[in-house]
Amino acid sequence: MTGQEWGRADEDGTVWVKTADGERKVGQYPGVSQDEALAYFVRKYEDLAAQVSLLEQRVKAGQVSPADSETTIKRLEPSIRDANAVGDLDGLLTRLTGLAPAVEHLREENQKAKQEARAAIIAERTVLVEEAESLAGADPQRIPWKTSGDRLRELFDEWRRLQKESRLDKHTEDELWKRFSHARTTFDRKRRHYFGALDEERHQAKAAKEELIAEAEALSTSTDWGATAASYRDLMTRWKSSGRAAKKDDDALWARFRAAQDAFFDARQSANSALDAEFAENLVVKEQLADEAEGILPVRDIAAAKAALRDIQVRWDEAGKVPRNDMQRIEGRLRRVEQAVRDAEQDRWKRSNPEARARANDMVSQLERTIADAEADLAKAQASGNARKIKELEQSLASRRAWLEQAQQAQNEFTE
Repeated sequence: MTGQEWGRADEDGTVWVKTADGERKVGQYPGVSQDEALAYFVRKYEDLAAQVSLLEQRVKAGQVSPADSETTIKRLEPSIRDANAVGDLDGLLTRLTGLAPAVEHLREENQKAKQEARAAIIAERTVLVEEAESLAGADPQRIPWKTSGDRLRELFDEWRRLQKESRLDKHTEDELWKRFSHARTTFDRKRRHYFGALDEERHQAKAAKEELIAEAEALSTSTDWGATAASYRDLMTRWKSSGRAAKKDDDALWARFRAAQDAFFDARQSANSALDAEFAENLVVKEQLADEAEGILPVRDIAAAKAALRDIQVRWDEAGKVPRNDMQRIEGRLRRVEQAVRDAEQDRWKRSNPEARARANDMVSQLERTIADAEADLAKAQASGNARKIKELEQSLASRRAWLEQAQQAQNEFTE
């Protein structure tokens, strides 16, 4: 830029600039040529133009805040307006003041970005708050306290990290923190209450189980095997319904309770084993008697069978007890023979029952008379040629003859 378009220099070194308001003296540079004097003040203009260009670039790139932009504009505007420089000062001032819309747009974008960032921060914090509230609001009986407590501590650490990275306005920050803090307090209160109640329940369970252990230990030396075994079953039922003590206590309590049980049942097993050895010889005798009893079958002579069975029953009782594991089997063999003899006797009684025999005879006689009457009626119908009557009587006779056959079979079952 030569400056000839926007200014001039006098021979004495006085330099003038051209503006919309006319020429204005900007300074004097004596002792040099007119071009050199003019170039000196052109360079001052170029410095101002460079500052405006830099500001334009930074505003366009969003590299400067709206406030800093406005401060720079306010600083440069009088410097350009009253500048002792040669150049298009009016155009440069127009460029500077023309930055106002871009600065305003930059302010709007920054404000929008701030609002979006604030909304993102609030959303991020709200996620933490809502998860903490969800953990605190769960049913205490269903809360996994260890994992939930660890997660709540993780949420708190995350809250502090976010708080260091990004701050909110005091009101919003306080409202979210109140919710988060309340959730943590609620969770801690529920946990204290739950474990306090649990400790009380465990204490009561421990006391109840110690009482059951005392009863079990008192029974451990009993030799009343049946009644004591029933008592231990009752104790076990009560043990299961008494709740749980602390794990360490519960394991120790169970070991004591089980030891008392084992002492009794081991003693009973030893006694039973001794008895089984004693009863083994009795079993041999009863096996022989069972074989003898089964030889009575099938029953042909009821009186002889009953006499033989009575003799076997007497010797059976005299033989004594057998081992427990064989009792049901060996007793079952004799019971089956006894039942067979009873069944044979009952069958004979049924066949010789006078009342039942009389009823059978009456039934046969009644059916025979009915059939005889029906046959007479059929002969009359045949003589008269009444086809419909003949058909009815024939059907009736067929049915009565079938009944008679059944009645005669029942009659034949009875003996004199």
